Amino acid sequence: MEYRMNLDLINLRIKRWILLSGLLLVLLGTVQSFSLGETVSDNYTKAEYMIPMRDGVELFTAVYVPRGEGPFPILMKRTPYNVRPYGEDEFPTSLGPSSLFIEDKYIFVYQDVRGKYMSEGEFVNVRPHLDKKDRVTDIDESTDTWDTIEWLINNIPGHNGKVGMWGISYPGFYAAAGMINAHPALKAVSPQAPIADWFFDDFHHHGAFFLPHGFNFLSSFGQPRPEPTTERPSSYEHGTPDGYDFFLKLGRLADANSRYFNDKVAFWDVMAEHPNYDEFWQARNLLPHIKNLPEAVLTVGGWFDAEDLYGPLNIYRTAEKAKVGGYNGLVMGPWSHGLWARGKGDHLGNIHFGEATSEFYRENIEFPFFSRYLKDREVPDLPEAWIFETGRNQWHRFDQWPPPGEKKSYYLESGFSLSLKAPAGEEPVWDEYLNDPAKPVPFTEEIDEGMTKEYMTDDQRFAARRPDVLAFSSPVLEEDVTLAGPILADLWVSTSGTSADWIVKLIDVFPDDAPAFFELSEDTKMGGYQMMVRSEVIRGRFRNSYEHPEPFEPGIPARVRLPLQDVLHTFKAGHRIMVQVQSSWFPLVDRNPGKYLDNIFEASEKDFVKTTQRVYRCRKMPSRLEVNVISF
Repeated sequence: MEYRMNLDLINLRIKRWILLSGLLLVLLGTVQSFSLGETVSDNYTKAEYMIPMRDGVELFTAVYVPRGEGPFPILMKRTPYNVRPYGEDEFPTSLGPSSLFIEDKYIFVYQDVRGKYMSEGEFVNVRPHLDKKDRVTDIDESTDTWDTIEWLINNIPGHNGKVGMWGISYPGFYAAAGMINAHPALKAVSPQAPIADWFFDDFHHHGAFFLPHGFNFLSSFGQPRPEPTTERPSSYEHGTPDGYDFFLKLGRLADANSRYFNDKVAFWDVMAEHPNYDEFWQARNLLPHIKNLPEAVLTVGGWFDAEDLYGPLNIYRTAEKAKVGGYNGLVMGPWSHGLWARGKGDHLGNIHFGEATSEFYRENIEFPFFSRYLKDREVPDLPEAWIFETGRNQWHRFDQWPPPGEKKSYYLESGFSLSLKAPAGEEPVWDEYLNDPAKPVPFTEEIDEGMTKEYMTDDQRFAARRPDVLAFSSPVLEEDVTLAGPILADLWVSTSGTSADWIVKLIDVFPDDAPAFFELSEDTKMGGYQMMVRSEVIRGRFRNSYEHPEPFEPGIPARVRLPLQDVLHTFKAGHRIMVQVQSSWFPLVDRNPGKYLDNIFEASEKDFVKTTQRVYRCRKMPSRLEVNVISF
């Protein structure tokens, strides 16, 4: 059996290699590859400029121009993370989104955004977009992008009049913001893992605070830069690899800036002053402003991106509504944050995806996209959506996302079962557990001080065996079940306290005799593995409104609707579908005290209390998972 599987995989890879080789020959056409031993400096010249913005602030910009005859398109990245190496005689080891671009000859532009590293001005986190601009000082990332492109078009010789942009994570936000009210020369933009709304991306998920991510990121990134510099600030040293223990002893979150960062991270205090979805966070929602876009947009995200999954899905959807003609595409692969830009992308943690998905993306999706719109090359038709199906491990081309399917609900039933049949009982019934904030449910078995990128595919048996986690499982599937598109957890719950978080996880339970992925290790035991497919958390105070939070009434059932984001996953025949429900997820999410406070960042140890949580499952209060089922 294993020998047969190995042969099938080898044959599949040979076929794909032949296909990729032929496709690349067509695409590359006139591409001149570097000779052995050549470097970026052998093939490009470099210049550094201070480009003036409309309000007089100048932004540091490094421009790399190919040697030889043009014209060449311009491909730009704007970043808050620095454009090293600095100095016109200093060259990086690579340029562009991948090595295919550097060999294909583009003018590469890298810019420190306003207020970061060598650029002038004041940095503002996820700077709000201004729809109305009456004064020259009314600037945002859209105007800074426009002004930069205008200067490049008029001052850099050898270009073909076409500009593209790309960026991953925060640079992905700048790509998304820069394509609003696009400059006429801006033809193609690829926001990758972009931030869309900081109350649902990165540090916050439905109002719950992602503690190690926020703490670790801001400890360095949040430090002030009083004057231009090429130096990176240092990160906080935890003094232990045990993040669970470190963050359990962290103390009051509102005091973290003074206690750990010497009052250098002002944004921590700002964040702690805005626990709800108020005007501060609403102003940082990019989605309402996405309009007047360039000819082509390709938004990219990873199914297992622990940082920015909300962003790409919702920027794509919003751009789809805003587009008038042109191309708006979506790519979702089996990746952690930014994994598509590096390495093979053949696995994440213990889960193997059957092929080098990152290489496939770079060669067959990203490179053809920019080739078509910046170099006018004839390339294979780009579908509306390139989506990787996990579980069966296949790429799919869709004309729309999500694809049409059949709406179904998986109901939480007695005996911790999961059923397609709604409960019929009239009397309230429930399952309950004791939630102790002194002993919160860990989010991973790993010992780490951060947010591990593998947690989104981790084996969840460690959690299922805890008394404070409810695990509902379907019977063994007799045929494959494929879920595509958004998932909604629709729960009826109560708490003995006045405040609670609700975490819902969708899990693929492997058969007890499931073989190891031989590509990873024969020692990795996959029998009975509980692969997390999707998970999400909501701070229960926001169950009815993110702007106007409210406490729970102790013991009184309440409805909590939690969007889990999209999937394309097949639960194979012989597997089981599992749903886990819990109220802590530590230290990934800060602890909920169980006692309602106007500002949870100000909770002290005396505010944390044990609470009894109930999840209801009767006819009038059916707790369920709403999904979209498709067949190929």
